[in-house]
Amino acid sequence: MSSETSDTLDQAMVRSSGLDTLLRDLTDRAVQDVPGADACSITVRRDGRLLTLAGSDGMPSGLDLRQYENGSGPCVDAAETGEEQYAPDLTEESRWPAYTEYALSVGVRCVLAVPVVVESEKGAALNFYGGRAGALDPGRDAARAFAARAGDAIDVALRIERRHQSAADVRTALLSRSVIDQAIGILMARERVDARSALERLRRASQDRNVKLRDLCGQLVARVSAPDSRRRK
Repeated sequence: MSSETSDTLDQAMVRSSGLDTLLRDLTDRAVQDVPGADACSITVRRDGRLLTLAGSDGMPSGLDLRQYENGSGPCVDAAETGEEQYAPDLTEESRWPAYTEYALSVGVRCVLAVPVVVESEKGAALNFYGGRAGALDPGRDAARAFAARAGDAIDVALRIERRHQSAADVRTALLSRSVIDQAIGILMARERVDARSALERLRRASQDRNVKLRDLCGQLVARVSAPDSRRRK
């Protein structure tokens, strides 16, 4: 890949405020840089299933989803086997009959799926689509080079997203702990019991009502904190 393309991807990573923006930038840039490409998408295996992280402007709706539903198609095979899949003319393709029929119906005639190495996930591919037979013949080398570079960017974006998710999980846990502690304090004051007994009562009530302990405690704290409740006191 040219140094100009590498610089562009680096700039996209800096500009992007999140995973969606970054990966959409990558797919749009891929269409510009790969001769014959009319659309591009990114397939990644997450939590045991394949999904499309982003698609370029003009990406036909449902094109990748049909492959995931059938468990068959060029991007599925590229992601799962790590081998490039190329169909220069879908009218003469026999490997993925159900997918081929749908792709042709939305104006796709040529497909190239290039495996992408993403350290944080098992199975990824960059998928290129052309509207005429053999459209991607001159762009295969450029597509491979772009996929090699894009793998680093995708990996960074996914790691950033996981860190943000981890931070959100920690905040949620802290808030949950706080509201449970408040509820325990309320029961201790009302029922004249110690903290262990108060927590056990809350747990039993949670099980009896089939309500999460955090939600039950939140309801109790909200009732006690309500203006009408304070006036009655």
